[in-house]
Amino acid sequence: MGARVTRVFSKFNLESRAHREIAKAKPAPAPRHPQPADHTDRFQEEIKRKDDHLHTLLKEVYVESKDPVMHVKNKGESLPSKREERRLTKVGNLAPLDIQSVPRGKVAIVEVLTILHNHLHSPETWTAEKIAKEYSLELKDVTDLLAFFIPFALEIFPPQDKKQLKPR
Repeated sequence: MGARVTRVFSKFNLESRAHREIAKAKPAPAPRHPQPADHTDRFQEEIKRKDDHLHTLLKEVYVESKDPVMHVKNKGESLPSKREERRLTKVGNLAPLDIQSVPRGKVAIVEVLTILHNHLHSPETWTAEKIAKEYSLELKDVTDLLAFFIPFALEIFPPQDKKQLKPR
């Protein structure tokens, strides 16, 4: 609602204000520093003149360059030689938020939750070794993940000092 009011005031007498602003005198540029008449001609002549002393010094300069020998390793692999395993993950029906690729040796949060869920429900089949092999992770990282990352455990501690409200 406020934009409607301000628009009326900003468009009030707009044309005459624009003509008044255009009709204002423009500031004159500062006067240029006076230069001698032969200033540019003198520099042009000096640029085109050949200096014999500099020319002889330039003739003494000799540049010799050699490219280093490149050792090409051809193991029969096609480029790119370093390939990374990429896995696609899904966050649900939120397609723009889906993670497109995860490099080898890393896992997305969706995969971490899947790993923890599988290990929680069947720890005999989903051991740390199997998870490390399945997701290309280090065994130490997987054991630390299973031991210290516990998102499913929720403990609520009741307040001890405060009076508790009785339900009605």
